[in-house]
Amino acid sequence: MDIDILLALQEFRNGIGGILTSFLSKMTFYGELNTILILMAIIYWGVSKEYGTYLMMGWSGNRIVNGILKVTACAYRPWIRDARIIPYGNSMTTATGYSFPSGHTMNAASVFGGTAVRKDVPVGFRVVTGLIVALVAFSRIFLGVHTPQDILVGAVLGIVVMGLAGKLMQWINAHPEKDLWILVAGLICAVAVAVYASVKSYPIDYDSEGKILVDGAKMANDTFKSVGWCSGFFIGWILERRFIGFTTEIPTMRRVNRVCTGLLVFYALTLILNPIIEKGIPKPYSSVVTCFIQMFYISFLFPWGIKHFEKSEAKANMHSVG
Repeated sequence: MDIDILLALQEFRNGIGGILTSFLSKMTFYGELNTILILMAIIYWGVSKEYGTYLMMGWSGNRIVNGILKVTACAYRPWIRDARIIPYGNSMTTATGYSFPSGHTMNAASVFGGTAVRKDVPVGFRVVTGLIVALVAFSRIFLGVHTPQDILVGAVLGIVVMGLAGKLMQWINAHPEKDLWILVAGLICAVAVAVYASVKSYPIDYDSEGKILVDGAKMANDTFKSVGWCSGFFIGWILERRFIGFTTEIPTMRRVNRVCTGLLVFYALTLILNPIIEKGIPKPYSSVVTCFIQMFYISFLFPWGIKHFEKSEAKANMHSVG
């Protein structure tokens, strides 16, 4: 049934030209990991610290849920299950790991769906963000890289986790002295998932030429990335909360400067430092380390730099006035 739906969409895609296909191939961009990381960083550093923390906490939870489900179900991608499925363009390059549930859909459900379920957000904006989740999800089956159950479960789970993250944020605000419990719980979950992904067995199937269809160790790499992001967030979050306490209640131009500087360094870490680490450390360890660095930088290192710079700037202004 699911393959039949994909074949029908593929026939429709091939028959209507590139207008809708081009649009949906661009929409899938809103569920890509780097897009989500950058959006969360912008919000956390320059829009609303509270809102950004909520998004990162929920997204970290979603990455763990997605990772453990992928290596548990070990569902093959549609084109592996049926050679008649031919994904559009280079869609397969961003379709990493096992198929169930859809990571792009859960990513979109984290940031955009997480916004749509917030009652303090204007209704019009909630409708738009909800529509983005739906379009990202549909784009994954339209492009032939996921099945309907992949996106449906991904969307539902993603929004449910964000709802729970909202409740958790309310609980933390009411019990700020118990924030260490959240850190411990988050790290336990991350370590447990890493151990599970390391020790479990993976299916081994062969094609007609006797070659392995899917390498389970490679498919599990997405799960180890999730472990790095999750642990990087929770450690960075508690350190920032306990020792930094930066604020987004600043003039607009300072926010713009802050975000531009932060993203410049983020790109340097992602495009220069992380490839060096990946060459020097074998997978899956390099995946954990590089993703930890990304999220730890967003949640703690850059806020620490902001606070240090702002203190130095304030002292310099006092001396100049004096």
